Amino acid sequence: MMTTKHPLQIMMDQRRAGIKCGIPSYCTGNEMVIELLLRRAKLLDTPVLIEATANQSNQFGGYTGLKPKDYYNKVLDMAQKLGVPEHLVILGGDHLGPLTWQDKPEAEAMALSEELVYQYVRAGFTKIHLDTSMKVADDPEGLLSTETIARRGVQLYKVCMKAYADLLQEKPTAMRPVFIIGSEVPIPGGAQEAEDTLAVTKPEAFEDTVRTYKRMFAEAGVAEGWKDVIAVVVQPGVEFGDDQVFLYDRQAASDLCAKLEDYPEVVFEGHSTDYQTADCLRKMVEDGICILKVGPALTYGLREALFSLSLMEKELVPAEEQAYLIEALEHSMIDNPNNWQKHYHGNLKQLALARKYSFSDRVRYYIGDPKITAIIEKLFDNLRRYPIPANMLHQYMPVQYAAVRNGTLDSDPRELALDGVTQFAYDYEYAAGQTTVAPAVGQ
Repeated sequence: MMTTKHPLQIMMDQRRAGIKCGIPSYCTGNEMVIELLLRRAKLLDTPVLIEATANQSNQFGGYTGLKPKDYYNKVLDMAQKLGVPEHLVILGGDHLGPLTWQDKPEAEAMALSEELVYQYVRAGFTKIHLDTSMKVADDPEGLLSTETIARRGVQLYKVCMKAYADLLQEKPTAMRPVFIIGSEVPIPGGAQEAEDTLAVTKPEAFEDTVRTYKRMFAEAGVAEGWKDVIAVVVQPGVEFGDDQVFLYDRQAASDLCAKLEDYPEVVFEGHSTDYQTADCLRKMVEDGICILKVGPALTYGLREALFSLSLMEKELVPAEEQAYLIEALEHSMIDNPNNWQKHYHGNLKQLALARKYSFSDRVRYYIGDPKITAIIEKLFDNLRRYPIPANMLHQYMPVQYAAVRNGTLDSDPRELALDGVTQFAYDYEYAAGQTTVAPAVGQ
């Protein structure tokens, strides 16, 4: 039985041959963002890696309301309509494990985790991040041991391979999944509170993870499973919070990255790389942190562009016809605070500003709501009926103005909104070696 070699395994071959390549890992459930990323893949003729987290999509729907198969079909349907070849689309599952069931005892939490990973692999996801680093209800006091984390991770790996075997019965050419192990220090989606410093993963901790997993694979009777592992998640010293970004410090991460020379079969996956500069991202790829996870920055870029369009609407459209997107989002977040109230801190004014502008971008949990998407469409329609003059576009969206002026961007309001995402994608494409021209400063 012949299956196509996984694009990430091809990337690993290229890196072992001395080519400093990488890949952005776009973690999002937003339809507009996914559309833009698929369009970029078609334009550049490069693979695009799109991931869903256990929060976004699970066997109960997650906050997107999509089970893994639904998410998979949705992205592939979008790709087909846009003319993106299926072989360019890589779908991944992020933080798959007991993340959303930490309040349950191990037996129950792991049973739910097994069903979760089974559904992801059975659906056709081929990049699987096994994250068993979090404690569950009946774990003892203190830090969770590397042995416990690895034992649970291998337990889930075996379920994944059962799911893959079942998938092969239906689709004999199905691509064999690759696996990511480990977990970054900060929580998914950005730090909850301001920090002064950020610790880099110690080389000894990385080596302990690798050695323990290898041993657990062997003890579980699946020693060959280690060959399916291509990356280990580490904390290379990058993170962001409400209004701060920790930029990559190559020197601070040098001891950690040097350890990769002893383990050529793996690279590092860096989480929370949002808002890093193109130069920082490029240095990370060169140093072996070549799977670059980005999530909130994508919807932040979309939100930023939508707010600019909304401000122009206030100038151009009669009050009784306006969409009032900014106000609608604020009302939605106030009425349903569960997705932001644990993440934002401060007085009423500070909370109001965070809801709008935080780098953690909890707006992403609301911007895809059908009521909000209808308001966004109304905003677009309004600005088609009351076109944006060039001088106003220059005031509110100078980067997009330049692209429209140069003929590289359509002036339709929806295209202007999508370009907010494109500006972040440029940095990752450059860092990964998908484009050769560095983005301009400020883009």
